[in-house]
Formats: sequence, C-alpha cells, structure tokens
Amino acid sequence: MAETTALPQPTPLDRGGLRRVLAVLCLTEITSWGILYYAFPVLSVSISADTGWSLPVIVAAFSLSQLAAAVTGIPVGRIIDRIGPRAVMTAGSVLAVPALLTVAAAPNLPVFYAGWLAAGIAMGAVLYPPAFAALTRWYGDGYVKALMILTLAAGLASTVFAPLAAALVDRYDWRTTYLVLALVLAAITIPTHLLGLRGRWPHPPTPTGGHPVDHRDASRSWAFLALVVALSLGAFAAFAGVFNLVPLLIEQGFSPSLAALTLGLGGAGQVLGRSGYLPLAASTTARTRIVAILAATAASTALLGIVSTTIALIGVAIGAGLIRGIFTLIQATAITDRWGATHYGRLNGLMSAPVVIVMALAPWAGTALSAWTGSYAHAYLILAAAAVLAAIVATASMPRRRREGPGTDVPARLKCGLPN
Repeated sequence: MAETTALPQPTPLDRGGLRRVLAVLCLTEITSWGILYYAFPVLSVSISADTGWSLPVIVAAFSLSQLAAAVTGIPVGRIIDRIGPRAVMTAGSVLAVPALLTVAAAPNLPVFYAGWLAAGIAMGAVLYPPAFAALTRWYGDGYVKALMILTLAAGLASTVFAPLAAALVDRYDWRTTYLVLALVLAAITIPTHLLGLRGRWPHPPTPTGGHPVDHRDASRSWAFLALVVALSLGAFAAFAGVFNLVPLLIEQGFSPSLAALTLGLGGAGQVLGRSGYLPLAASTTARTRIVAILAATAASTALLGIVSTTIALIGVAIGAGLIRGIFTLIQATAITDRWGATHYGRLNGLMSAPVVIVMALAPWAGTALSAWTGSYAHAYLILAAAAVLAAIVATASMPRRRREGPGTDVPARLKCGLPN
C-alpha cells in the first residue's frame, strides 16, 4: 500500500507573530483611515473652489463611498471568516490606489463619483471591521487588549494625516495632494498587508459554554436586531454631534480657531476613553456597558445643546470624546460578547453595515436638523433623544441563553493583566 505524505501545515502564530500582525494593523489602519477618510474633510473646500462643484455635491460623493464600504463589509466578513484577512486587506489596499488616482484626475462629477465608489469598496476591505475580525480570531482570549491597542493607534490617523493633507494642499493643489497620498498609501499598506498578515488562520473557536451558534439564527434574532438598532442610533447621535461640533461652538460665540482646538481636545478624550476600556470590561457586563455608554452619549449630547459658557462647553466636548472612544470598542466587542468569535467576521459585517450607513448620513443630518430647528443647540437636543432611545433598545440586545456576570465576557488573564 503506498504511503501518503501529509502536506506540512503552517504553524500557529507565536507571541512574535501576534505582535507582528498587531503592529501591521496599527500601521495600516493609521494610514488607511488617515488617507481614505480624514484627508477628505481637509481637501473638500479646495476641491469645491477649484472645480466649481458645490460642497454638498462633493460631500455626497464621499457619503456614497461610505455606503459602498457598508455593503462591501458583509461579503468581506464572510471571506475573512473562511480564509483570513491577508488576501482581502491586500486586495483592498491595491484597489484604493487607482481609486484615489481616479479621484485626483477626475475631469467631471461622474468620474469623481466613480472614484469614490471604488474607494468605498476598498474601505470596506481595509478599515476597522476586517481588522477587528483578524485580531479577534488570531488573539483568541486576548482579543480585548489587542482591539484596545489597535483603536488607540488608529486614533492618531487624523493627527498625522489631516495636517499633512493641509500642508500639501497649501503647497500644491488638491489633485497633487491626492496623488501623493495615493503613493504613500501604496508604499505602506500593500506590502505591509501582503507580508505582515501571513500565518495560519485558526479554526473557528468552540462556542462559549458549548452552545452551538448558527450565524443565521443569531442574525435573525431579536437580540441582534436590538443591537443593530441601538448601535445605529448611538452612532447617529455621536457622529452627527462630532461633525457639527465646530458650527455649534461658533454659534455659541467661539472663534473658529478655539472651536477647532476644542474639537481636537475631544479627540484626545477619545484616546483616553479607549485606554480605560479594559478595566471597564473586566468589571461590568456587556449589557451594562452598552446601556451606560449610550446613556452617557445622550447626556453629553444634551449638555452640548444646553450649556453656553466656554469652559463648560470645552469640558463637555472632552467628555463626549471620551465616550466616543469607549463606544468604538463597545461596537468592536459586541458580537464576541454575545455570540462568541465563531462567526465574528460574518456577524460583524452584518452589524456594521447599517452603522456605517448611519455614520455616512450623520454629518448631513445634523446640519439639516439645525436648519429645521433654527439652531445647532436645538439639533443637539434631538440627537440626545435619539441616544436615549438607543439606550432603551440596548437593554434587549443580549441573547437569552447567555449568563451574565461582571466581567464574564473578559478572559481571566486580561483581568489579571497577564501578557497575551
């Protein structure tokens, strides 16, 4: 009987491999978010001034990209569950480069829109959801700490690339700026994803408590629907609030420079909030966390519409940023907290799609609310009401079979601060 020789199997990632993929994703998320997302608000005014296209029409193209990212995220999650992130994120980085080159060279609006549509598809393959899926599977029990580190690093995207985009557009023009940024994106993200995300893709983990989890049953459950609605409403309130913060502060008497500084301080609060997520997760249940953060979003948003003194507004803006930072990690861990990591990519893609759509519409909606109500302050009170509704709906976002206790969804070694 002939002998058969088994093909060698790739070994699991050791500590060095885990550190490598985390470092890779930190670098590529900073670069991808900074170039594909945060450069646009800096360059949009220059685009309008140079082309004669109205600002709302230009912003609509960017919103289209966010809708494309949301739709793309659903199949991307399924693919990552099966084969891992390397091919998907590398392909997304490759697509992003001609997409930005198309935007930079666009002679008319249809081509400009086509470029942003392609950029949105690329975003769906390279931004947070695929990176979260990669770390959740590779890190296993250590996923919370890995996600916290990733989001802390990615918080630097606007800090690095918004000033860089501003400096480039001041020296050249918006087309040359996007050309340079596309080259930077290609040089950093394509080889880094291709070479750095190598390693065996682990088998799906056994469902917590031995309960088999069918992704179809989970995605059709009332708990999943409640989670999606709660996160969507919360994201609407939070992101409409942050995108319209500068106009609100100017309405309240701030100078443009002080309003911009206050927005930046809110970003610092966001990093602070993410750094405190680990002890919060160890001492609270998933239900408590999501309800409390959405209630805090409602309170901070309402206060921005109520208080009027300079010091109070700056303090509330920093607090709102802190809450947004925690909200990001609430979203990143929501699926694992409730249904485990077995079908994380697939379920997270389904959950993230409506959230991303809402985030795309939030800036425009906040402006529309201010026009309808007569002031940004009144608009923030409506946004706060949306967050209150989100907190109420979130109480129903836990599957009934899960047993909850403080920190039960956080591995013991994370509570003890042991290395992963």
